[in-house]
Amino acid sequence: MKNSSDLFLENLARVTRRQLFGSAGQGIGLAALATLLGREAQAGQGTGPNQTEQGGLPGLPHHAPKAKRMVMLWQGGGPSHVDLFDPKPMLIKQAGKDVPASVRGSTRLSTMSSGYAKWPVVAPIKGFTRYGQCGMEMSDLLPDIGGLADDICLVRSLHTEAVNHAPGVTFFLSGSQVPGRPSLGAWMAYGLGCETDNLPAFVVLTSSDKQKSCGQLFFDYYWGSGFLPSRYQGVKFRNTGEPVPYLANPPGVSQAARRALLDDLAAMNAQHLADYGDPEIDTRIASYEMAFRMQSSVPELVDFSDEPKHVLDRYGPDVQVKGSYAYNCLVARRLLERGTRFVQLMHAGWDQHSNLFSQLETQCRDTQGPSAALVHDLKDRGLLEDTLVAWGGEFGRTPFGQGDPANPKGRDHFGKAFSWWLVGGGIKPGHVLGATDEYAWNIVADPVHVHDMQATIMHLLGIDHTRLTYRYQGRQFRLTDVHGQVVKGMLS
Repeated sequence: MKNSSDLFLENLARVTRRQLFGSAGQGIGLAALATLLGREAQAGQGTGPNQTEQGGLPGLPHHAPKAKRMVMLWQGGGPSHVDLFDPKPMLIKQAGKDVPASVRGSTRLSTMSSGYAKWPVVAPIKGFTRYGQCGMEMSDLLPDIGGLADDICLVRSLHTEAVNHAPGVTFFLSGSQVPGRPSLGAWMAYGLGCETDNLPAFVVLTSSDKQKSCGQLFFDYYWGSGFLPSRYQGVKFRNTGEPVPYLANPPGVSQAARRALLDDLAAMNAQHLADYGDPEIDTRIASYEMAFRMQSSVPELVDFSDEPKHVLDRYGPDVQVKGSYAYNCLVARRLLERGTRFVQLMHAGWDQHSNLFSQLETQCRDTQGPSAALVHDLKDRGLLEDTLVAWGGEFGRTPFGQGDPANPKGRDHFGKAFSWWLVGGGIKPGHVLGATDEYAWNIVADPVHVHDMQATIMHLLGIDHTRLTYRYQGRQFRLTDVHGQVVKGMLS
């Protein structure tokens, strides 16, 4: 069976101008025609959309992958690296004094603090402990994540140009600070496909701190497909009601009747696809079929009755609270073991501008246990070896305090240096990569840029980031734009 791009090109050649304008409606104009022609976009591999519902593009993976699947534990708002992952005795020694101008240099800061006249150092709010045989130092606020020290790679030298939330998140997840590019999960679904026919390749789960202290929103384009066919966008599971709307049959409609209706719709859509070759018609067909199969797979997915008590206890008391971070972590594990390729778990609450001394501890308490439980759970089930887990946010927090210089209550955004941790799927265990100066301000060893992290993630999943491209508006696009190097120091 020909794919939708081939059909589009064939039909574009045979559709007359009169037929095109007649079927598309009066006044379509050249702008709309250009939009249709834009859908001609094809992958850099010389192929169109996936050849099968399950499989990815021919020729992928490019090399033997270390990871077959991934979960992104996105911590929205900017977790404070100076309080959690990057211990600096100098911050304790110099508390209350200004960060020296020689250290600050010309660092770009947000407009909330760029005009400050004072830069008072704020010491970490808790002490640090050495964890594991490797002696990795992390905050006392993170005992469960510290218990993973011998398995994780802690990267202390990430940096980004973004200084505000939405551009920072968009940059990490799509390779551009401007919305409109395909997200990381969409690239994975497009290139690698899915290991199951019963669940989407790319699923998104969202949650927030209980206090709703962080006003950041999770925009749909964080998991969008951009210029890729929309069948590759993330499927967001809701926190209230049914996880996915409209899966259940309407009252009075039997499963057999629903199947017959979908068969008739599929036949009409297939004819329409043959006539016009629009990839979005192919998306519509695939979406209807996936929705039908999810009628049985999704209720089973979120039914925890088969989970042993010790597993539920590991995730903590909130695991049965629908939409909580703990609940979503367990759903993520169940998705991964059932064949979903990429799970993007997004949690808000790390934006501590004025409540650092109260909210950071609360945020850690709510998230660090379930994060560690997910890793232990994957490991116990033999899945961690080929599952990549990444934990991090769009940037870190300033070593200086925000607010009244004499009594600062928070920290501002900081992209010059910050930390992530990763585990599983080919990651070097028990290892710290990169270093910052004594103020945790400037990177002094092994810098890792946003595009470097993206390139490394793709490499672990068997993808050469320079070769997975998609032609759009006259050029080949890729997740890493024209940048990025695989960070070999992160690899086992």
